[in-house]
Amino acid sequence: MSLSRWWTESTAALGDHLPLPLALLLVVLATALAAAGWYTFPAWLPRRRRTRPARPKPGVAAPGPTTPTPTPDQAPAATRTVADRLAAEGRHDEAVRERLRVMLHDLADRHLVRIRPGMTVTEVVAVAAAHRPPAGPPLAAAATIFSEVWYAQRPATAEHDHRMREHADRLRQVLADGPADADPPDAGGAVAR
Repeated sequence: MSLSRWWTESTAALGDHLPLPLALLLVVLATALAAAGWYTFPAWLPRRRRTRPARPKPGVAAPGPTTPTPTPDQAPAATRTVADRLAAEGRHDEAVRERLRVMLHDLADRHLVRIRPGMTVTEVVAVAAAHRPPAGPPLAAAATIFSEVWYAQRPATAEHDHRMREHADRLRQVLADGPADADPPDAGGAVAR
């Protein structure tokens, strides 16, 4: 039996039991339901509850090796260490990015800028320079290097990393010279990564 004959006989048999416009409507509805289910697939599945690891009782050591989590004050220092390690491994592109992150952490810790998702590096530099003008030159120079490496996709060299380290040190010195602000300025937009 050929496909066209099978289709004709099947459609005629279906038409004997069900009006064809109703059958067509049911097929369209079934297709729409299947498409809606496919589109929202993860949303209607029950989610597994994540169990938290058991907290050790006070005075009892936790089993296994533990790595201390850096406190917010230690986070920039830990990131600096990561940048130095990346530079030592010859991964200068990533070292440049990590050094910029350290600079942004320093700005946020000193309450110069409230960094929000969506902000670009240029926006952060503009807000920080408007709030503390001496911070502008090292930030702008670091943002230029970062943009050349990450956006223009030019390979970073040890010289780029060295200059980023100098800019970060100069920014840290500028930030140490001035008082921390209580209310950071708000800017719209996220830091590009």
